Amino acid sequence: MTVEIINKVAQSGIVTIDPEEYFPEGEIVALDIKEWLFHGLILKEADFRQKLEEHNWEIYSGKIVCLICTADAIVPLWAYMLFVTRLKPFAKEIFYGNEEAYISQYYKDILSKIQPEEYAGKRVVIKGCGEKQVPAFAYVELTNLLMPYAKSIMFGEPCSTVPVYKAPKTT
Repeated sequence: MTVEIINKVAQSGIVTIDPEEYFPEGEIVALDIKEWLFHGLILKEADFRQKLEEHNWEIYSGKIVCLICTADAIVPLWAYMLFVTRLKPFAKEIFYGNEEAYISQYYKDILSKIQPEEYAGKRVVIKGCGEKQVPAFAYVELTNLLMPYAKSIMFGEPCSTVPVYKAPKTT
């Protein structure tokens, strides 16, 4: 006797969105301006410009560079601008802020391109618990975008989900 195996998840009409698929590609590195300051606190313009000249900027080729300053120092805005002029020929992208802020901003930009109307009346699972550290922002933004359209929103895997939202029934 042959038993037919039926994939109920595939037949359910559930649409899965995997936020990991949107994760930025490329190595993300932090460039701490503190290392360029005199005693890690003071920007001495002549020394600063000299260090800029001597630095090997090619090490940032193809990388996403996050400009940060971990010191409690006053860094003039033009100093950040000078870093950009040196990084631009090599870096894939240049961002002011730490890696977490970069990834959140990246998700904000990429998710703004989603057409939420495409999910009208659909049951949506927003996949979680992957290998990459997707920021909470992405899950909040996806829920925000989809709520006006989706029939329901769930978190997890199609075979094991946590209900998040169910559209009210219309009469």
